[in-house]
Amino acid sequence: MLYYVIKAVVSALVIVAISEIAKRSTGFAALVASLPLTSLLAFIWLWVEGAQPQKIAELSSQIFWLIIPSLLFFLLLPLLLKNGVSFWASLGLSLAATAGSYLVMLPLLRRLGVAL
Repeated sequence: MLYYVIKAVVSALVIVAISEIAKRSTGFAALVASLPLTSLLAFIWLWVEGAQPQKIAELSSQIFWLIIPSLLFFLLLPLLLKNGVSFWASLGLSLAATAGSYLVMLPLLRRLGVAL
């Protein structure tokens, strides 16, 4: 049980740190947020829990391919916000577009033989 508390606390601290850094410097916060911290934590937790290196390698490869459709979110959100669309509408539209891109990408990756 303590292990899960530690996992939750460490993971939450990363998110809190990024939001606090953003108050002072959006550029540095963007740099920290763009680091694969979530993935890194997942790899570490898997290793600590005894996962085989192959399992971690598979996860890493799958994350790579699934980052591609998520990039649409980071292109669309600032575009909508800069064009006067409200925050919540911009967020909703960006999320919907991203979800749509995942729906397109997943079958395409399967057809190309990428294991997901």
